[in-house]
Amino acid sequence: MKRFFVDKLEKWATSPTRKPLVLSGARQVGKTWLLKEFGRTHFARTAYVNFERHPELGVLFEGAFDFRRILTGLQAASDVPIVAGETLVVLDEIQLCPAALTGLKYWQEEQNDFAVAAAGSLVGLALMEGTGYPVGKTNSMTLYPMTFGEFLLAVGEGNLEELVESGDAKLLSAFDAKLKDLLKTYLLVGGMPAAVDAYARTLSLAEVRAVQQDILLDYARDFSKHAPKRDVPRIAAVWDSLPRQLAKEDKRFVSAEVVVDGAKVRARDLHDPFTWLEAAGLAYRVWNVTKPSLPLASYRNHMFKLFGLDVGLLAAQSHLVPSAVVDGNRAFTEFKGALTEQYVQQELRACLETAPFTWAPSDSSAEIDFLAESADGIV
Repeated sequence: MKRFFVDKLEKWATSPTRKPLVLSGARQVGKTWLLKEFGRTHFARTAYVNFERHPELGVLFEGAFDFRRILTGLQAASDVPIVAGETLVVLDEIQLCPAALTGLKYWQEEQNDFAVAAAGSLVGLALMEGTGYPVGKTNSMTLYPMTFGEFLLAVGEGNLEELVESGDAKLLSAFDAKLKDLLKTYLLVGGMPAAVDAYARTLSLAEVRAVQQDILLDYARDFSKHAPKRDVPRIAAVWDSLPRQLAKEDKRFVSAEVVVDGAKVRARDLHDPFTWLEAAGLAYRVWNVTKPSLPLASYRNHMFKLFGLDVGLLAAQSHLVPSAVVDGNRAFTEFKGALTEQYVQQELRACLETAPFTWAPSDSSAEIDFLAESADGIV
């Protein structure tokens, strides 16, 4: 599968001011595959080590930073010679080895000829902020689920993807029906690489849904495994409320609709669950602004919409019957457009690298679903 993110990695690898890369993102968005594939296609070799599979490698980074010792250990662990300018060093699940993450600053300061890329989960890296995180010593990037354009390439519609990128509206209109069908399919498949791969191989939405259910189950397990124990029930309740919240005409998040053990949760008790879900990359708050003016963040108020990581996962959470959505226009109207809004906001994040806002007056007499800042002003 092709990921457009490779373009960003190419710029990083060839930059004269390159620093060690920290690639973050939610679990299962394809970080490991992407770095391995980039190493395969852009370097003579890739030295890959995974701190989850080999926690014993943490001993390499204990004490003073000894580059020769670290290099010897990484070469032995990866069975690959590490040569400056020829080898991409990939340190996976780096959040599990805080000393290795802290040590990235020494690669930048003392051994910058070596290309080093670290991958880690957003929640793990967020917990490291302020506690040894090499601030200012790394290049940080975030990987999101596959976009609609990447989905088109994965299912063999590369010519259509080029047409969409061209922006030729007149020519696009000739393929309107086909593109709508593909978009409806994408709203159900989404951009999680495993789900896209399942669809590309089998063309079976049932196979896709099985993959999505496994991913959702893994995320639910992550709540118990990584989140503070006291917050787990509320994190799960917020996560489970996503489809209901987005099914409303007014999609602004209502805390009173979050229920734990039959009791409504107070808004002030949801601050930590929201923070954890955003840190994990599983949910995003799109804040309301009182005025659509620059800078948008300065006009933010307390209201927001809450969206998930991926439109396909939202469809699975909502238990949408694939056949009912693919036929007709229900994909665009189901849950009062919830799938469409989810799709648009994740494309904005992935393609424009911007966090969108929303605008609606207090009397709900009007609404702009999404506003984003650009070099030319507000879109």
